[in-house]
Amino acid sequence: MKEYNMFEDQYSLRGRVYNILRENILDGKYKPGENLIELKLANELHVSRTPVREAIRQLELEGLVESIPNKGVIVKGITKKDMEDIYKIRIVLEGLAARWAIEQITDEKLKQMKELYELMEFYTQKNDIDQIADLNTKFHDVIFTSTNSNILQHILRDFQFYVKWARHESLTTPGRKEQALKEHYDILKAFESRDAEAAVKYLTIHVENSSKNVLKKLAEK
Repeated sequence: MKEYNMFEDQYSLRGRVYNILRENILDGKYKPGENLIELKLANELHVSRTPVREAIRQLELEGLVESIPNKGVIVKGITKKDMEDIYKIRIVLEGLAARWAIEQITDEKLKQMKELYELMEFYTQKNDIDQIADLNTKFHDVIFTSTNSNILQHILRDFQFYVKWARHESLTTPGRKEQALKEHYDILKAFESRDAEAAVKYLTIHVENSSKNVLKKLAEK
């Protein structure tokens, strides 16, 4: 029997269906309380019911949906408590990622970080929230890949995915995109100096400020 590999699974049919459904839940296309109908989803995605059923089972294990007798599969989505937990865990894991990455980061990766920061600066002036959010993700991903740890990369990328929509919303808050730009500048300079303590400090400040802003946005909904 072949051993299960979570990294390979994302490219399987089940993995692709799972990723689509999860993204639709996290992006708000499927609203909390909405009923997910297996046959309807299979028709929409042009697949059989089997990968949809397997994907829904995985989403249930993840807590994003709930199977209720006589009601079917109901979307739960991400709660405020989930978001609080994600940001608390991110602070710890991104600090660890910074320490590991600084020990191994190449000049080429540092160049990528600088280029991404400069693009963030450009699009901040243009007030292009979509581009800023995308560049933010790519900036952090350079740090994740520089750890050379598949496990840590996988976990942190998942967390980035969970907060994708919330980050976008938070960047619309007056002054937040400029504040985030300054935070990324401080992180970049810490990496260029290969100062692990400073990198952890500024990443922590960045994630804490992001958390406060996101949770405030959630409270307003």
